[in-house]
Amino acid sequence: MLIDRKRRSYLVWLKADGAYDLRGGRIAHDALIGQSEGTTVETSRGERLLALRPTLADYVLAMPRGAQVIYPKDLALILILADIYPGAAVIEAGTGSGALTMALVRAAGPSGRVCSYEVREEFQRTAARNIARYLGETPTLALRLHDIATGIPDAPADRLVLDLPEPWRVVEPALGALRPGGIFLAYVPTTIQVQQAAAALRASGGFAQVEIVESLLRPWNVEGQSVRPAHRMVAHTGFLITARRVISEGETGAEDGSPSAVSFEV
Repeated sequence: MLIDRKRRSYLVWLKADGAYDLRGGRIAHDALIGQSEGTTVETSRGERLLALRPTLADYVLAMPRGAQVIYPKDLALILILADIYPGAAVIEAGTGSGALTMALVRAAGPSGRVCSYEVREEFQRTAARNIARYLGETPTLALRLHDIATGIPDAPADRLVLDLPEPWRVVEPALGALRPGGIFLAYVPTTIQVQQAAAALRASGGFAQVEIVESLLRPWNVEGQSVRPAHRMVAHTGFLITARRVISEGETGAEDGSPSAVSFEV
């Protein structure tokens, strides 16, 4: 990633003998390949740029998109609210462009597994390319084309994370997919979706602790003695709905819900 003096950033894929053109001139890829992060390079017109490896947040905002991505502020909160831990078996639905998928894979770590479902093949192709470019090989990730509202074949799982327009359709399949104590999380943009999803979770008899939050991110400018909030902020992007899988009346509770070995294959 190249950053100019106005803090504009440019995502560049390096290859031998390649070049990148921008307003301030041209930069040869060979001038960057093999250099340390934090190097400053000059364009053909003498403009200096800072070279850094993009963070996941940088990459998510700049990568090619098939579907709208979940913003970094929500990705971070999802990992905490869904309690994605190293070794977790995670099922995701709504792969989209792969932003949330990458965050889940990194949080679950090499001993965990993530199975991500998508119903649109073109979105899955875009996500697969985005994931491969940033993470490289991902042996702990399985990408599948399937509508989990019709069933969740890769169960049981410790966590279920949804980015779907109708997450209430997944509540019934989730009862059989989540281990007791497991966490259901859905990301939705509107209050109507929140209302329907929350009602379905509460009516199911198998979920408790239903909670809804949103996050608002406001940067601040600090220059000398001047300290003030930025004029622009990332306000509402979506709501996060969470619930815990519990033993309902008539269930045996055969599994104790403790962190367990991954059950599905990738």
